[in-house]
Amino acid sequence: MSNQTKPPAYGGQAVVEGVMFGGKKNYVTAIRRKDQSIEFLKLPRTSNKRTAFLKKIPFVRGVAALVEASANGSKHLNFSSERYDLDPSEDHTLEKEQKSSKLSMIFGIAVIGVLSLLFSKFVFTLVPVFLAELVRPVFSGNFAQIAVETFFKLVLLLGYIYFISMTPLIKRVFQYHGAEHKVINCYEQNLDITVENVQKQSRLHYRCGSSFILFTVIVGMFVYLLVPTDPLWVRILNRLALIPVVLGISFEVLQLTNKLREVPVLKVLGYPGLWLQLLTTKEPSDDQVEVAIASFNELLRLEEASLKQASDSAHQVI
Repeated sequence: MSNQTKPPAYGGQAVVEGVMFGGKKNYVTAIRRKDQSIEFLKLPRTSNKRTAFLKKIPFVRGVAALVEASANGSKHLNFSSERYDLDPSEDHTLEKEQKSSKLSMIFGIAVIGVLSLLFSKFVFTLVPVFLAELVRPVFSGNFAQIAVETFFKLVLLLGYIYFISMTPLIKRVFQYHGAEHKVINCYEQNLDITVENVQKQSRLHYRCGSSFILFTVIVGMFVYLLVPTDPLWVRILNRLALIPVVLGISFEVLQLTNKLREVPVLKVLGYPGLWLQLLTTKEPSDDQVEVAIASFNELLRLEEASLKQASDSAHQVI
């Protein structure tokens, strides 16, 4: 890899027993199967014109990117959760079941996704509001109420992450999350992507979605200062109505901190997100890094093939 050219900004996410990476044209997920083999899911990156247009508009592009990432990520999470613990000899049986119940499976995933979204919004957006209202006799001012609400939100967020990280399955997902970051860091350092080089890298990364989650809490605190906290029903309505606003601003803040990470004085703006990653990532084992490397190398191969195909098509037109 040339040191003269800045490498493209690739992203990814951890899945059950694996890692997904995304490029401009493709998504690749690699998982470790029960027999220790590595299996891939490769999908082209699709984006309709409306989404592509929205992703060019500042403060709107964050919401569009989040919706797109959620839609694509669910496919890869579903693939990994279905196949990681399945014996390869059962693959044929699973494929038959999937064909016979594809509609119900899609409907089930959609329902679970909606319920999960509603539950998470209730817990992390509305519960802190109710808790802050309980202590209004002590903290009655608008600023005091926002500060207390933000405190409860942080406690809920950090507590939730800490306790789920103690479960064996999520602990391994967090290890794969660390492996994903290490591979990206190794690539962005223009190093050969080997297990040895990858393991030397930090498991933290400025562009991580974990940082985005924390920024939504911090940004929300400042946005909520602009609206009333009383009466309660108004407070609840403006919290729900301002969710897209908070998401949009938080995305821009995340992008800004990534650009400023090479500036000694300003790079501290990204530190809170990195600190949260100390909870959402863990040091991976060599075999987990191997899976992440396999996924990333396959993505690079597909991206290069897509680029060559586009170039060949352009030459044919000319």
